[in-house]
Amino acid sequence: MSATPPPQLTPFIGRSEELRALAAELAANRLVTVAGPGGCGKTRLALQVAGTHDDVRWADLTATNDPTVVPELLAAATGTLLTPDHGSLARQIGDRRMLLCLDNCEHVLAAAADAALELITTCPHLTVLATSREPLGVPGERVWRVPSLNAADAAALFTARSGVPDTGATTTLCARLDGIPLAIELAAAWSGTLTVAEILDGLDDRFALLVRGPRGVAARHQTLAASMAWSHDLLDEPDRVLFRRLGVFSGGFTLDAAAGVCGPRMEVLTGLGRLVDKSLVIADTAGPTTRYRMLETIRQYALAKLAAAGETDDVRDRHLDTFGAIVEAAAPLLDTDKDAWRAAVGPDQENLRAAIEHGLAADDPDRGRRLAAGLAWLWHLNGRGHEGITLLRGAIDRGPDGTELQARLLTGLALVADTTGLDNDAARTALEIVPDDGLATLLSALGELARDFDTAAKLAEQARANENGFVRDGATALLGIIAHLRDDHATAVPLLETAVSGLTSRRDRGVASTALSFHAASALYTGQVAQARELAAEAVRMARPLEDYHRIGSATSVFALVEGTAGNLDAARAALDPMVRLVYGAKSPPFVPGLARAKGCLHLWSGEPAEAADWFRRDGTPAALVGLAEALRLSGNPGEAAEVCERALTAARQAGMPKVIADALEQSAFLSDSEDLHHEALAIRLGHGLWLNCVSSLEALADEPLRQACERAKRDMGLPHGPVAGNAMELREAIDYARRARGKRGRPASGWASLTPTEESVVRLATQGLNNPEIGARLFMSRSTVKTHLSHIYAKLGVTNRTELAAASADRPAAPGAPVKG
Repeated sequence: MSATPPPQLTPFIGRSEELRALAAELAANRLVTVAGPGGCGKTRLALQVAGTHDDVRWADLTATNDPTVVPELLAAATGTLLTPDHGSLARQIGDRRMLLCLDNCEHVLAAAADAALELITTCPHLTVLATSREPLGVPGERVWRVPSLNAADAAALFTARSGVPDTGATTTLCARLDGIPLAIELAAAWSGTLTVAEILDGLDDRFALLVRGPRGVAARHQTLAASMAWSHDLLDEPDRVLFRRLGVFSGGFTLDAAAGVCGPRMEVLTGLGRLVDKSLVIADTAGPTTRYRMLETIRQYALAKLAAAGETDDVRDRHLDTFGAIVEAAAPLLDTDKDAWRAAVGPDQENLRAAIEHGLAADDPDRGRRLAAGLAWLWHLNGRGHEGITLLRGAIDRGPDGTELQARLLTGLALVADTTGLDNDAARTALEIVPDDGLATLLSALGELARDFDTAAKLAEQARANENGFVRDGATALLGIIAHLRDDHATAVPLLETAVSGLTSRRDRGVASTALSFHAASALYTGQVAQARELAAEAVRMARPLEDYHRIGSATSVFALVEGTAGNLDAARAALDPMVRLVYGAKSPPFVPGLARAKGCLHLWSGEPAEAADWFRRDGTPAALVGLAEALRLSGNPGEAAEVCERALTAARQAGMPKVIADALEQSAFLSDSEDLHHEALAIRLGHGLWLNCVSSLEALADEPLRQACERAKRDMGLPHGPVAGNAMELREAIDYARRARGKRGRPASGWASLTPTEESVVRLATQGLNNPEIGARLFMSRSTVKTHLSHIYAKLGVTNRTELAAASADRPAAPGAPVKG
């Protein structure tokens, strides 16, 4: 697969009339399928016509024989990312103007047809040019059938490829090959070995097959089959053996892999050279290592020959052993250079999958199980986690419990599940088998993160103490994340910095990006906006080479929050938009931590609370619940806002998340007009160094000196701000001023005098016998808000229920100047 058209290594010959006709069809239609038998020149024609367009994206579908992978190939070609259900490609392309070429659709026809139809119906400026042995069969398709080469062009092609001057025999040969370009090129490949007359003689024995093929099969299909059979029969026996054995490779192969499967290295190398010369194998020399591949039609022919020779199982066994050895040899790189490890095994994903499936189907599945266990990091990092989970679960199901290999597979399953949002107990089960396994301990800690910070921290400390390399640095990062979530940023930042240093030294991009994102959030919360922007941008850069929506998406979400907080809403939306298009409307949205909350915040800051609420509802974290409460409050729905706020407050208190507690208290303060709650939020923020949100507290309490102090603080932090007076207080000075001013207003912390006017009203109605819904109806608040007020009242008065409240109210001392009872 390639985002750009592949280079044409040989000159294009003739076809001038066909090129004009095809170009006209493409100008008039948004879906054109170049149809015809394999080898008739579909791809070369498409390449030639596509070369006249500006933005051309090329997807070679021979990279897989699995229809479910087709959307991934199209995503790679168009530079987009995918959800696990492959439902987001068209949304991401949107109104971009491009020509998308789908080359070799026939073996994944239904998947290609579905993709093409969705693209042309959803993307108004996209045109699809497909090549296939048969039409896609979708509405709006214009089928353009490829004719055989005319006599002059056919002879010119043979002459160009063979170097043999055009003669009468050349014309005869091309005519007997029905002007099929592939057949002509296959014949020309033998020109250095056979004369044209000898090639004609070789073809004579096969010519009957060309005209007497199976009934009901198109003549050009018969011609292609006969040309393939003839080409194969002209091979020497060693090349025939190599040819059929190469058919087991999916998605290409290297010389080393071919040697592992097919025979001695030098024999394979020289044989590959001959097969490349004869157009049976394609060599791609663009990368650091030459990769070879067969066209899928040719590969299927080779597999048929392999089966006919009775070698399929033996060769597939060697294929499995070869890739098992490749993965084993690369394993040390996992803890020294993960980029190098990905480069060593990543290009062979299709081969690795085929090898695992063959191994797991064997009577003794252990070779397949070992290979699956060695590849967990590949699926963790490459965005194909669901595929990895399927293979790992299959490997686990085929093995006995209680073995070390089973523990490795369970640990691998937990590792991959981390990027897909799936909750599982695999790591804990692995620890029951191998109690001192560091990676399983770390993954168990990660699994506890959503349940219990203390347990997660204990396990992370255990992993860090007993391991080196990734486990040590990953555990350090996790401890930093836990400290961050607890708003102990003085502890979190050095832990995260230490983790990032170790992780980046080994190109552990995924976890390093996550640690950088949390470091950026700590910097933001503590008022260091410029540093937060740098760290968030670095997190995105760190994750980008992974081409993984999970890591890129979570880092981008933090970057968008930083930019949005700084007032750069357009930049924030532009950064987040690709991720939003990735998940919006998907049946099974991918796991992109923080995306929904970031999008909700951007809508909130843009004055769109209803849209913000829709996004906050997608994220069940306590922080997102606070955002939802604010969006509901600003949308004019105080009742539901109060209920959501109470849920957020309860969850944050249970987890021990001071920032979220303070944020929830602030929303409660706005809903109940409670100055005390604003002060309570301010005290929490001050105690944890949450200087960014201290500004929010001061703005809620603002008199003129505090307003000026807020503008100065925002200016100093790099936030949008208004005019700043020369005598404006510093932030800490302003906080002290606000707290002193509260004391001067004379409201104590407990007793009747500590009650706010709203709380006084709640007491009055409660002692009259009204229940919570009735009190809420009288005071225009939700029942949960009434409940919150009552809990504050009980705490201030030292009572525990309504009966005690009524008794205390009856004994309440009269206020000075109040009429005497009775």
